[in-house]
Amino acid sequence: MDDAAAMRVARLHGAGDLRVSDGPVPRPQAGECLVRVEAVGVCGSDLHWYEEGGIGDNILDAPLVLGHEFAGVVEDGPLAGRRVAVDPAIPCERCELCREGHPNLCPEVRFAGHGSCDGGLRQYIAWPSHRLHPLPDSLDGVAGALLEPLGVAIHAVDLGHVGVGARVAIVGCGPVGILLAQVCMAADASVILAVDPLEHRRVAALYAGAEAAIAPGEIESWDGPEVDVSFEAAGTDDAVDAALRTARPGARVVLAGIPAGDRSSFSASVARRKGLTLVLVRRMKEVYPRALRLVEAGAVDVQSLVSHRLPLESVGEAFAVAARRDGLKVVVEP
Repeated sequence: MDDAAAMRVARLHGAGDLRVSDGPVPRPQAGECLVRVEAVGVCGSDLHWYEEGGIGDNILDAPLVLGHEFAGVVEDGPLAGRRVAVDPAIPCERCELCREGHPNLCPEVRFAGHGSCDGGLRQYIAWPSHRLHPLPDSLDGVAGALLEPLGVAIHAVDLGHVGVGARVAIVGCGPVGILLAQVCMAADASVILAVDPLEHRRVAALYAGAEAAIAPGEIESWDGPEVDVSFEAAGTDDAVDAALRTARPGARVVLAGIPAGDRSSFSASVARRKGLTLVLVRRMKEVYPRALRLVEAGAVDVQSLVSHRLPLESVGEAFAVAARRDGLKVVVEP
């Protein structure tokens, strides 16, 4: 590609301030491929950056290209012409945590669309070849992009120690919550309860296999059984409390949601009296091959999550739609 070639890129300059402009096409370094980005999913963590100008204790201090759920077509090198899902995490692979099999906890990890590492909301990106996962011809770029949130759901289910025949509840039925339901079903667990304040998301949970779907205000009157594993995927204190209340004594509660303001609280008496084990999700481990197999086999339907597809020039509208929680998954197609 011509060194003078330009591309369109969306950068976050401050809370609510997304701007699309021209920028140079990146030049791959040793061990990298140039990827033409086809699809980028808008994630809840992207919304924290967009709405709050940061996430957790990370604050925006320079314009940032968001987007860590993405896929595209390789333009050069051994994978040229192949459609790939892009693993957004680049762990150091040298530290003790990486060597122990916990690359998601690597203190030196670079992560697309986070901190100083630009993400996928642009037409081209240079990325390490070994973090690219070739896709079969049956999967398009949108499906490839959604392997990332599916990977988060798989990791959360692993942390929950979900066994065959386990009874599960899911609190928060956004994209990750719906994927959690599908992964649990694929693991022969029963999703006996889904909880969400939005009716269209409760309907999506039922479609994904949940036996019942209720609003948060109905939990106190819920007369079904308590569950072996409860997943929280909303990022609010009310959702955490709901997850605790649906869990049986001795259960595991997996917190996958990211709170605003970097703080969560819950009813300590409920958690203590039940002797619950609380586990927090940090992205995912090396689960892309498993995610790909689940989608190829038809055990998980990622396409059913997609409610909106917009071009890069409409990225502001895409984030507004996602922030209103309209539909489920919003995808930007550069």
